[in-house]
Amino acid sequence: MYYLNENIENLVRIFDQNERKDYLRLDLNENPGGLPQEFIDSVLKKVTPQMVAQYPETLHFTKILAKHLETDIDHLCLVNGSAEGIRYIIQAFTSVNGRIVGVVPSYFMFQIYAEMYGRNFVKVTYEDNLTMDINNIISELTSDTQMLILLNPNNPMGNVYTETEFEAIMSVCRKKEITVLVDEAYHYFYPQSFIKYALNERHVFITRTFSKLFSMAGCRLGYVVGHPDDIRMVQKYCTPHNTNAFAMLFAEAILETPGVLDTLISSFQEGRKYLIEELDKCGYRHKGEAGNFLFIEPRTDAQRIVNRMKAEKKILIKSYPNVGEFGNCLRVSVGEKKYMQKFMEALLELDK
Repeated sequence: MYYLNENIENLVRIFDQNERKDYLRLDLNENPGGLPQEFIDSVLKKVTPQMVAQYPETLHFTKILAKHLETDIDHLCLVNGSAEGIRYIIQAFTSVNGRIVGVVPSYFMFQIYAEMYGRNFVKVTYEDNLTMDINNIISELTSDTQMLILLNPNNPMGNVYTETEFEAIMSVCRKKEITVLVDEAYHYFYPQSFIKYALNERHVFITRTFSKLFSMAGCRLGYVVGHPDDIRMVQKYCTPHNTNAFAMLFAEAILETPGVLDTLISSFQEGRKYLIEELDKCGYRHKGEAGNFLFIEPRTDAQRIVNRMKAEKKILIKSYPNVGEFGNCLRVSVGEKKYMQKFMEALLELDK
């Protein structure tokens, strides 16, 4: 007989199909400038008819990634964007009605996957000053909690966890046998990583993506780091050939070409420094310790600014309601300086 999963039927999803190619895209935490055209051209020269025709093989790139991370391939699972890895970890290590603890607001797919698979997602909210007290997290780590999900840094709040804070959280999770998933999509914008826990302990996962600093959101490539015994469970969910050859080719080139990664990092840092200095100079409050995004408290209506940015300046940004003491505010992706200059000019013109 016909059947429809009621979790899917009742799941609320919003799919944005807007055309964005002619805009300055500062709304989804991409790199607005992308990789240099000459670099793109050099990599494309390696594309052959055989490469396009054949199913992709992952071993070669996995070895390169393992070398970059100073580990071995048994600790890694390649996925079609880190969101795929997050999905599989939730499927494998939590049960129907299982208790998952996570901070909010955060990357929305954590909660979506929890609801999709009938899990109980428990929200830990931020303080009004947009900080996260780890004691609020720890207080929710009950004996029946199956998973804790954190982001380091967190999107969209931009907060991070110190080594001392994370170790305090981990000590509780070890004692209560709670699987820990830390999403480090924005790792290169804040180099403090907790990957050593995933490499050396059971039931700890790190997920990362090539979509942010690596500027490959259009290619869809990410990876999961964990203990080999746990990684094997994640791999069982992967469809055959789930990562595409073009993504691995570009990621390999970024990792293996001297100076590319350093240039991406320095360009971002210059843009972030400029934007923060200009916001401070103009009296704007902002929040975002790490990551490639900032919350900005506007002088006038946030959604009005978003709408006018799009219509009049062809710049895409986001508004967020009720963000602690900031109220309704803007979230802007940070990129190289020339794009931040364009945004600041538009902000000062429209926000008055």
